[in-house]
Amino acid sequence: MASKLSLNPFPISTELYSQHHRRSPLFYLRPSKNSSNGHHYCSKSISTSKGQTSVTRSVKQEMTEVPNTVSQTNPHSSTKLILVVGGSGGVGQLIVASLLSRNIKSRLLLRDPEKATTLFGKQDEGKLQVRKGDTRNPEDLDPSIFEGVTHVICCTGTTAFPSKRWDADNTPERVDWEGVRNLVSVIPQSVKRVVLVSSVGVTKFNELPWNIMNLFGVLKYKKMGEDFLCNSGLPYTIIRPGRLTDGPYTSYDLNTLLKATAGQRRAVLIGQGGDKLAGEVSRLVVAEACIQALDIDLTRGKIFEINSIEGEGPDNDPQKWHELFKAAQSQ
Repeated sequence: MASKLSLNPFPISTELYSQHHRRSPLFYLRPSKNSSNGHHYCSKSISTSKGQTSVTRSVKQEMTEVPNTVSQTNPHSSTKLILVVGGSGGVGQLIVASLLSRNIKSRLLLRDPEKATTLFGKQDEGKLQVRKGDTRNPEDLDPSIFEGVTHVICCTGTTAFPSKRWDADNTPERVDWEGVRNLVSVIPQSVKRVVLVSSVGVTKFNELPWNIMNLFGVLKYKKMGEDFLCNSGLPYTIIRPGRLTDGPYTSYDLNTLLKATAGQRRAVLIGQGGDKLAGEVSRLVVAEACIQALDIDLTRGKIFEINSIEGEGPDNDPQKWHELFKAAQSQ
C-alpha cells in the first residue's frame, strides 16, 4: 500500500531566486533525535496492500527572509557524524545543505574534493569534512574514512542511458553495483544506519515499462546493490524514489540551494517494499526522507518507495515522518 502524509519538505525550489525576490522560505530544519539502539533485523522486499491513506496535513510554513549563512539557522549541535557518499550529485547536495543547516557534522567522500568548496563554501572541519575517494576503486576506501562515523547515506548514481556522464567508466554497473558493493563491504558494523538511495522498478526490470529504462542494466544493477546491502548484516534503510524532479542542483552553490523550494509537490506518498508505487518525486523530498530515516527505528531493515504530489508537506517534522513511514507498513 501507499500512505499519504501531507508535509512540507525543507524549502528549496525548482527555480533560481533572483535578487528581485524579496521574500523566500526560511531554511530551518529541526534537529533530529538520536536513533535508538534497537536490535537490527534484515529483510528483503516486503509486499504491501493497495490504496492510499491520508494521515495529516501540516500548517504552511511562514515565509521570511533567508539567512545569509547556514550557521545561523540552528544553534543545535549533534553528536552524529554522517558520511555522505555522492554528496555532489542532485540529491546529495540537498542532503549536505540540510545537514549543514542542522549543524549536524558530515563527512563527504568525493572523487574531486575541490567540488565541496565550490558547492558548499569554506566550512569548518567541525561541521564538514571532505575525503577523496571513488567507490569504484576498493583501494580508495581506507578504514580512516569511517573513523567516528555514526551513519552513512549513499546516493551515488549515473544516467540510465549512455551519456557524457558515462565517461571514465562511470556506468551503472560500475557505480550502482560495484561501487555500492565496495562501499558496503568496508562499512563498520558499528554504524547505526546505512541509507541507500535506489529506484522504483528494480524488481520489475524485465517488465514494461521498466525494461525500457533497464536497457543498459541500471535497474538490475541497483537491485544487485540493494541485495548486497540487505545481506550485509548492517542496519539499513533503502529509499526507492520515483522519477526525480526539481533540479538537479549540481551546478548551484549553497546559498542557491537554501533558497529553493519544492514548489507545489510537497505532499508525500510512501509505499513499503512492494515496488508498486510509480510516479515522480522531488529531489528535496528524497533528501529529507534519507535524513529522517536515520533516526526512525521502524525503518531499519526496510525498503520504501517514495513519490511526491501537489499538496502541503511535512516540513522536517520527525513525528510526521514517523507517522508516514509507520502508515506505509501498517496498512
